[in-house]
Amino acid sequence: MEVDVAVLGINHKTAPVEVREKLSFSEKELEDALNFSQQARGLQETVIISTCNRTEVYGVVDYPSDPRSAIIKFLTEYKDIGEDKLKDCFYIYRGKEAVLHLFKVASGLDSMVLGETQILGQVKEAYYKSMEVDRVDTIFHALFQQAITVGKRIQRETEINDHAASVSYVAVNLVKRIFDTLSRQKVMIVGAGEMAQLTLKHLCEEGVKDLIIVNRNREQARNLARTFSGRVVGYEYMIDWMKEADIVVSSTSAPHFIINEEKMKKVMEEREGRKMFLIDIAVPRDVDPEVKKIQGVYLYNIDDLQAVLDSNMKERELAAKKARKIIDEEACEFQCWLKARMVVPMIKALKERAEGIRTEHLERAMEKLKGLSDKEKKVVENLSKSIVNSFLRDPVLRLKEIAGEEEAEESISQLCDLFDLELEGEYYNKSKKMNRR
Repeated sequence: MEVDVAVLGINHKTAPVEVREKLSFSEKELEDALNFSQQARGLQETVIISTCNRTEVYGVVDYPSDPRSAIIKFLTEYKDIGEDKLKDCFYIYRGKEAVLHLFKVASGLDSMVLGETQILGQVKEAYYKSMEVDRVDTIFHALFQQAITVGKRIQRETEINDHAASVSYVAVNLVKRIFDTLSRQKVMIVGAGEMAQLTLKHLCEEGVKDLIIVNRNREQARNLARTFSGRVVGYEYMIDWMKEADIVVSSTSAPHFIINEEKMKKVMEEREGRKMFLIDIAVPRDVDPEVKKIQGVYLYNIDDLQAVLDSNMKERELAAKKARKIIDEEACEFQCWLKARMVVPMIKALKERAEGIRTEHLERAMEKLKGLSDKEKKVVENLSKSIVNSFLRDPVLRLKEIAGEEEAEESISQLCDLFDLELEGEYYNKSKKMNRR
């Protein structure tokens, strides 16, 4: 039976979160599902990638059967959910398209944030989990190892990860331009908006340890302080404490400026020339733009950050073009390897057929040459083998060459017909019937 590679899945582009969560797999579920996939008809090897933005089932499937029905049946039975609720959300790829898709996923080209690197680790984990439960064999070992290599190659050979891809990352990168090291800088966060929290998270990942949390809602402030190991300061004392901060992230819902030029001048006088970085990601703005005129103050609002982000995403798109060329090359290489496996049975059958003919005719010849010595018989036998091997050399080389061509399947079936070779497998039998019509 010949095989093919296929993937069926949903992601952030095809399904909302309320649908994606129905098909997500916890770590425990993943192991159970992979074991369950052994019972799924038509799935010889299985890898499941499940993240917050996608669930994809990769399978080595029988050729030329329809992989969609086999994979959907496996998913809906395991998750106990009706297919009608999901059918419009699925995408499916097979053959080279499935290989291209996996390589794009592993490289971050199919992610919500173009070029993000976390997905490569998730692809690795999915592959290793399938290995643990013996759901990968020769084909998926080759495919997923190459996918991991492709992901690393793109990170190494393109600049796709050199440009921040979110407003919060942009803010942190700008801060890093002002301060040599962040581990000694004090950070004040005013308000508790989602983007402010993300910015604070990234700052902490860069080594920030000294945090001041300011919020009108004391409970929210305390929760934030627990999360990031910070100290809470009452909103009424914000300006008094601001002189201690090197970086201020402001994200309140105030309808007016909460930091104006006059207040900021007093703060900077007390800082005695020490620089301050203000990140205003509130809408309406929290910080009067006139503050930017004060010596030593670096102010960026949401539009400033978005402008940098837009520029960065253009740079990522340019890098993605180079990445797509690499992916296409690598996918072609894998397909050549996979198709080369397809000609192995034919080469074997061709050699067996030739050997049968050689043996038959050699026996007839030996009956007519009874006076030959053992040495002379050996010479005749070696001659027959040499003739057969010489005859087969070019056809075998040609078979290996056409394995990588677009019309490989048709060419192979024609050669099967030409040499009247009977090969096992639905694909070969179907091809021979079609060619004889």
